Amino acid sequence: MNKQELIDKVAKKAGISKKDTQAVIDTITEAIMETVKKGDKVTLVGFGSFSSVKRAARNGRNPQTGKTIKIPARKAPKFSAGISFKEKVK
Repeated sequence: MNKQELIDKVAKKAGISKKDTQAVIDTITEAIMETVKKGDKVTLVGFGSFSSVKRAARNGRNPQTGKTIKIPARKAPKFSAGISFKEKVK
């Protein structure tokens, strides 16, 4: 499912316009990204948690040449599914 399909499905289930649904989804995703970027955690009970993790600098290998390269430290987004979500996927 892509974003447009999600908007269509949510709009139909909620009985609101696709334009309003898109605005809500855009606002939610933006709020989650801003919060995680600041280093805070977003928890949607039953659905899951969004957070950021620190990845240490490490050595890697260029698959084409085989040469060793340095991969710098960085922060990466992380999602952990909630119990209800995991149960529905089973």
